[in-house]
Amino acid sequence: MVLSEVIYPEDKREFLEFPARLYKNDPNYVRPLDEDVEQVFDASRNRYYKAENCKRWLLKDNHGRTIGRIAAFINHETAYTYEQPTGGIGFFECVDNRDAAFLLFDKASEWLKEQGMEAVDGPINLGNRERFWGLLVDGFTPPCYCCNYHQKYYRTFFEDYGFNVFFRQFTYIREVKAPLRQAYHQVAERIASNPAYSFKNIDLNDINAYIEDFRNIYNKAWVNHEGIEQMSFEAACNVIKPMRAVIDPNIAWFAYYNDEPIGFFLCIPELNELFIKGASGKLNLRTKLRLLWNKYLQTCHTMYGLVFGVVPEHQKRGVEIAMIVHAKRQLEQSTAYKQIQMNWIGDFNPKMMHVAEQIGARIYKTHHTYRLLFKQDVKFERHPEI
Repeated sequence: MVLSEVIYPEDKREFLEFPARLYKNDPNYVRPLDEDVEQVFDASRNRYYKAENCKRWLLKDNHGRTIGRIAAFINHETAYTYEQPTGGIGFFECVDNRDAAFLLFDKASEWLKEQGMEAVDGPINLGNRERFWGLLVDGFTPPCYCCNYHQKYYRTFFEDYGFNVFFRQFTYIREVKAPLRQAYHQVAERIASNPAYSFKNIDLNDINAYIEDFRNIYNKAWVNHEGIEQMSFEAACNVIKPMRAVIDPNIAWFAYYNDEPIGFFLCIPELNELFIKGASGKLNLRTKLRLLWNKYLQTCHTMYGLVFGVVPEHQKRGVEIAMIVHAKRQLEQSTAYKQIQMNWIGDFNPKMMHVAEQIGARIYKTHHTYRLLFKQDVKFERHPEI
């Protein structure tokens, strides 16, 4: 077996094409858009990326056929926020061969050690957690947009190599028209009776104002989480504006208190279902026309819960429940969406898990984020609860 660094255009193309061959007989696999993967490794589109802080490798057998790939990287905005400087690995794919997998892990770990790292998380993304994060270990159904889908045998590779579960992240699912508890409607009525509270759908004609509201809520609700830093307006624009063509204002809600943004419940049509499945990773004219046509015909029946949160000072007041009841009442007037998948609820956030379970959602998928400590005399600790 031969390892080679991804440097040349043909290497980058093979890095994208290999998974398609690996999963060619798996009907649940949905190939991500090539540009969604490549932008991770593009300094002009990913502020976390620097060429000297990221390496990619391909592994080939003795006949020159690709049998594995991996990326290793250091996000200098988060690496030193942990007790041990921590790098990351991601975009791992490999044939069912333990020696091949361990060779990829060895190479990535050795490079990270050379850069001064004392631990590694994986499989993760060089960027925000909502994309390409965690190893799928349960719920091998078609993935949501930019969510990792993996071979079942990968879990054994990671755990046999010595990775420990740092945290679990859950995708919850709920049928849109399933009833809510009567007590929730009472909570919503109490919130609605207070004129200081209001709920609005996003207005695409005033997108910048809502991006600023999104940023303010995000920074208040998440900056105390380990590994999460403040989001600038530019970064918020980079999250929201590329999705403008697929945003459905009817499923994106904001909550306000005295006109100050305090919460959001942002969903989008599930993009893999809407137009990406069958696109072979290409965002070309044909794919864009499929998007517009399917959006017009309302062929997508799954909402994807992009992000949900309430600023700390308004938590435990019923705002979360009121937003959900408000959303449900709107959705009952629509026949387009039949279910919602709420992605990325970490097991270190039992309050959010409780909210999801109380509204009748159930765990649909489980991903593991693993951590490997390079020094054997250091005690491993899981992600703390928040």
